[in-house]
Amino acid sequence: MSPERFPKKTGFIDGKHSPEKSHLRRVKFGDILSFRETAADELSWRRSDATYSTGSPQADSATTSYSNPCSAISSPSHDTAAMSPWTQHSPYIKSPWIYQSGNSGDEMSNGLMGSLLREEGHVYSLATDGDLLYTGSESKNIRVWKNFQEYSVFKSGSGLVKAIVLFDERVFTGHQDGKIRIWRLSGEKKKAHKRVGSLPTTRDLMKTVINPKNYVSVRRKQSVPWIKHHDAVSCLTIDADLGLLYSGSWDKTWKVWRISNSECLESISGHDDAVNSILVEFGLIFTGAADGTVKAWRRELVGKSTQHLLVETLLRQDHAITSMAATRRAGALFAGSSDGLVSFWERRKHFMAFGGVLRGHKQAVLCLACAGHLVISGSADKTICVWRRYMGTAGGRVYGYACVSVLKGHMGPVKCLTVRESEARNWIIYSGSLDRSVKVWRISDGFRSGETGGLGRRP
Repeated sequence: MSPERFPKKTGFIDGKHSPEKSHLRRVKFGDILSFRETAADELSWRRSDATYSTGSPQADSATTSYSNPCSAISSPSHDTAAMSPWTQHSPYIKSPWIYQSGNSGDEMSNGLMGSLLREEGHVYSLATDGDLLYTGSESKNIRVWKNFQEYSVFKSGSGLVKAIVLFDERVFTGHQDGKIRIWRLSGEKKKAHKRVGSLPTTRDLMKTVINPKNYVSVRRKQSVPWIKHHDAVSCLTIDADLGLLYSGSWDKTWKVWRISNSECLESISGHDDAVNSILVEFGLIFTGAADGTVKAWRRELVGKSTQHLLVETLLRQDHAITSMAATRRAGALFAGSSDGLVSFWERRKHFMAFGGVLRGHKQAVLCLACAGHLVISGSADKTICVWRRYMGTAGGRVYGYACVSVLKGHMGPVKCLTVRESEARNWIIYSGSLDRSVKVWRISDGFRSGETGGLGRRP
């Protein structure tokens, strides 16, 4: 069944967040088209286990296509891996850092630089801060790496680490047990990390539980305080301008937290299944969930308070949304799904236009990242596709994306990605996998002639 999608032009107004309420005016939008509600099957990747087989570490080019969003053609393959835990042991136990040389002195080429290997289980989350790399896994440890060496480690005590974000010398981690923990750099060398709190705070939780009106029903004959996630925290993002933290959870809600005082400002039940991705860009909040929808929200003034209101549902389909990423430079939003496709929208003056679909993976897309003119997608098929924005000749208008590299080397699904710039037009990609490793890749933003494997044109 082909996914139902909205027309290319979707009706919401471009805008920016403002910390002052006077700027938060309600905007009138056109009638939103009504689509039949469809409940996507629960993601098999929700538990992030898969059967692995050894693949070639060499990179090759992808055969991809750029398609009409209304096309009935589906992903190149609907085969999914059988579920079973990873049981083999890495041969590199003695050293956490294994260096592998690049491609014959070509500093502008794409290729594997090395691997970080630890016998600590699946890698679920990554984050970078300058030359520091934070890794979260099912071991409940958050490890910090610097210059390809282990720099420090701090333990969460409970709940494997599903998400990591960094802000103002603080580390926010989302966990399987539904808690968000806060860590602060300490010591003269800023090497140690001290836990300074959790969300919700014990004080706020105690104030909430005494009032029965503060409870919401989550399961049959079970209620919980509205300020608390009662399932895994799957994603986190920061609005640095407003000092807000957003958290998405498998409990089908996403919450808004004020960072300065750790207060939960709002809880939104906007999806029919697990919220897998959340991000802030273009003055909006975008959420993607296992119910197959991508939704745009705006923070607006309602009475004397501010609330997050639904602006529009950008996508509604049968396949779960697993990840999202956005690039301000290209003015584009990307959403990966369990059918192996990456859908994207391009920013216009007063709306977001559906741009098309990137086809390059045989199994679910599990993570996305943007770097300059590049978009990077990681998949359950154990590969990483690197896409580059293509400039057309008609008025210099963007009209397509090309897959310029397929990075191979992981022996398990690629679960998370993060990127940092190493030098002009060159990027370092970190990829975390369910094969218990983090691999480090070097890619160039340059676009070489002839590499147009995924190039297409919107109909």
